[in-house]
Amino acid sequence: MKIINIIPKTEIKVNGIKGFLKNKVTKYGTGAKVDIPKRYLGNEVYIIIFENGTKKENKRIRKKS
Repeated sequence: MKIINIIPKTEIKVNGIKGFLKNKVTKYGTGAKVDIPKRYLGNEVYIIIFENGTKKENKRIRKKS
């Protein structure tokens, strides 16, 4: 899997946007995804990761044999 480096910034300015969506990143196989409406297929998007966002820990419960 290709590792994508994050460019640390505290501000972004974007012109000509249609709007914005806020959603959670969910597990998808060995990666992750963000669900957005199908009508945006083919559009260019930006993913913004917030520093103060909530983060759900991945807790695996193993059964004793």
